[in-house]
Amino acid sequence: MSYPGRTGLPLTTPISHCDACVTMKKRSVLIAGHPTSVSLEEEFWDALKSVAQSRGLSVNALIEEIDQTRSGNLSSAIRVHVLKAVQGRGE
Repeated sequence: MSYPGRTGLPLTTPISHCDACVTMKKRSVLIAGHPTSVSLEEEFWDALKSVAQSRGLSVNALIEEIDQTRSGNLSSAIRVHVLKAVQGRGE
């Protein structure tokens, strides 16, 4: 087990309410040098990794960029960013 914030996304905690539900994963990230946790569906984590890789960024660096421009909840801002990137309207 890694310690939160040391490598970007070391801590994963599945959050699921039923077998038919989407699996949420909670991961630790560093934002402006401060550790915080973000809960996203596994599919969004996978897409976020792809978006970051296509831009030559670490996932943590991309999350920091998203954090700097968000006006609401971080998890929601990440989902919207991923959706726009997938739809070809990347920011």
